[in-house]
Amino acid sequence: MERKEIICSAYRMTGGNNFYDGMITCSTLSGKAVCRLVWIMNKAENDAYLEKALSGIPENFSGKLLEVPVGAGILTMPVYQTMPEADITCLDYSADMMGQAQEKVEHLHLKNVTFRQGDVGALPYADDTFDIVLSLNGFHAFPDKEAAYRELFRVLKPGGTFCGCFYVMGEQKRTDWFVRHVYEKTGFFTPPYETAFSLKKRLGKLYAAVTLGTVKSMAWFVCRKGLRWNLRHLEIEMLPLFCFFTQWA
Repeated sequence: MERKEIICSAYRMTGGNNFYDGMITCSTLSGKAVCRLVWIMNKAENDAYLEKALSGIPENFSGKLLEVPVGAGILTMPVYQTMPEADITCLDYSADMMGQAQEKVEHLHLKNVTFRQGDVGALPYADDTFDIVLSLNGFHAFPDKEAAYRELFRVLKPGGTFCGCFYVMGEQKRTDWFVRHVYEKTGFFTPPYETAFSLKKRLGKLYAAVTLGTVKSMAWFVCRKGLRWNLRHLEIEMLPLFCFFTQWA
């Protein structure tokens, strides 16, 4: 069975049939209505940006991955079922969301996924810990976006991948209206927001390689952290050798 078929099968097994899961996956009648009304998307378009956002995770990945925020887990737990050798950490500020994701882990009998409640602006992990950092639909909700960018970059290993997706303003007027008048007022979204242009510029300053695109008002990205950020450690390691040679010069 191919990876995509395995993932689709796992979606059906998660038990994710509530309104939120249906909206995120554009898979229920109410979810499709929201996608069409707010995001001006059909299911094919919804699937397209999610597939692009997840394309930074290679098949048979066996390294360390951090997902933040994990949310209800409907988008990623089926993917993690195809990665039994990976070491996966899921973090979210909301205990309720994590509880829903944990239920999906139990449905799918996943043994390589751990959960931790925490703040993306102050991650409880050392520098250069993860091979992949994944963030789906998080940045438009994070209250301190600058801290989130810094922390996710910090915990990513040199040469590692940062991938994901989130809302960007300025692409669809109707979506922008719903964000300002509905999602902000209900506390689901928090300004300020990136535009596609500002996001590409920001990521380009942080990462050595950036691939970015948009589907309506959703931006997806796959970034590679440069090896140059590890030069400080190299200099420290080479210092004794440098001192040895200079004393004989």
